[in-house]
Amino acid sequence: MKSITTISNVTFAVFVFCLAVWCCGEEEMDVAPMEKTEKEALYSAIQGFVGNWWNGSALYPDPCGWTPIQGVSCDLFEGFWYVTALIIGPVHDNSLGCATKLEFRPELFELKHLKTLSFFNCFVSSHRYPISIPSNNWKKLAGSLESLEFRSNPGLIGQFPASFGFLLKLQSLVLIESGLTGKLPTNIGNLINLKRLVLAGNRFNGPIPCSFGGLSQLLIFDLSRNTLSGPLPSSLGGLTSLLKFDLSNNQLEGMLPSEISNLKNLTLLDLRNNNFSGGLSKLLEETCSLEELVLSNNPIGGVFTCLEWHKLHNLVVLDLSNVGLKGEIPESISKLKRLRFLGLSDNHLTGKLPAKLSTLPCVTALYLNGNNLTGEINFSEGFLGKMGRRFGAWNNPNLCYPVGLKSPSHVPYGVKLCQKEVTVHESNPRTK
Repeated sequence: MKSITTISNVTFAVFVFCLAVWCCGEEEMDVAPMEKTEKEALYSAIQGFVGNWWNGSALYPDPCGWTPIQGVSCDLFEGFWYVTALIIGPVHDNSLGCATKLEFRPELFELKHLKTLSFFNCFVSSHRYPISIPSNNWKKLAGSLESLEFRSNPGLIGQFPASFGFLLKLQSLVLIESGLTGKLPTNIGNLINLKRLVLAGNRFNGPIPCSFGGLSQLLIFDLSRNTLSGPLPSSLGGLTSLLKFDLSNNQLEGMLPSEISNLKNLTLLDLRNNNFSGGLSKLLEETCSLEELVLSNNPIGGVFTCLEWHKLHNLVVLDLSNVGLKGEIPESISKLKRLRFLGLSDNHLTGKLPAKLSTLPCVTALYLNGNNLTGEINFSEGFLGKMGRRFGAWNNPNLCYPVGLKSPSHVPYGVKLCQKEVTVHESNPRTK
C-alpha cells in the first residue's frame, strides 16, 4: 500500500513539473513572440522558393518555436524572435525543397537580422526555368549578412551582381557551379571582412580585378574552373593572411608576380591548367609554409635546379608535370621528408635518376615518365614493390632497371632491362 502511495506521489510530482515547464514555455512565448512583419516576410520569401503550398501551418507557434524546420534559425533581438539563418535546398531530410519555378521575392530582403543565406541545388534548370540573381535590394542586408552561398545551381544565369559589393559585413561569399557569366565586379574588393571567397565552376571571364588584393583578411581564395584570362595582378601580394590559393583551370598567363613571396601563410598554391610562363620564380622559396604546390600543365619552362627545394620543407604535394622543365633532378628534393606525391612527368629532364629519391620516407606516388632520363634505376626492390604502379618511369628511352630484380611484379612498368656488359678476349693482338 505504501509503495502504491509513493508511486502516486512521484507521478503527481512529475505532472506538476511538466505543467510548470509548459506554463513557463507559454509565458516565454508570450514574452518573446515572433514579430508579425518578420513572420510574414519569412513565409513569403520561402514560398517564392518552395511554392505557395507551404504556409508554415505545421510549425508551432512559428518557425522559431517548438517545431522548427531545418534551414531556419532564429535569435532574440529586443524581446522578439528574428530569423538569422535561411538555408534553401535539400541539405537535410526535412529541409526546404525547391519548386521547379521559383523567384526571389522582395520580402527576402526585409529580414533585417539575417546573417546566413544559402541556396543548395535549388536553381537546377538552365533551359526551362533560368533565373538571374536580383541586382537590387542587397543593400538592405548590408547591416547583418555575414555569409552568402550559392552551391550547385546551374539554373542561375546572367551577370555577377555588383550590388554584392554593398554587403560590407560579409565574411563568406561562395558561388559554386552556376551558369553565371561575365566579368568579376571590382567592388568585391570593398568586402574587407571577407575570409572566404569561392567563385569556382562558373563561366566568369576577363582579368582578376586588382581590387581583390585589398582583401587582407582572406583565408581561402578560389576562382578555379572559369575562363579568367590575363596576368595575375601584383596587388594579390596583399593577401597576406591567405592559406589556400586556387586559380586552376582558367586561361591565365604571364609570369608569376614576385609579390607572391608575401604570402607567408600559404599552404596551397594550385595554378594547374593555365598558360603561365617565364620559369619557376626563385621567390617561391620564401613561401616556406607551402604544403601543396601544383603548377602542372603550364608552359612555364626553365631549369629544375633553379630553386633550393629543401627550403620548402613542408611540401606534401609537388606537381610540376608538363611544365617544360629542363636539366637534372636535384638531389635536394630528397630532403622534403613530408613529401607524398611528386609529379615530374612529361618534361625535358635529363641525367640520371637520383637514388636518394627512394629515401623519401612518406612518398606514395612518384611520376617521372615522359622525360629523357638515362642510366639504371638504383632503387631498392622493396621500394619498387611498395610503389607498384604509382612509380611511373615509362617513356624514358635510355632508362633501364637492374638485372638483379627478383620479382617480376617489382619491374617498373614500361622500362627496359639493363643490358650486361660483355667483355671480348682478343685472340690476336690485331683483332678487336
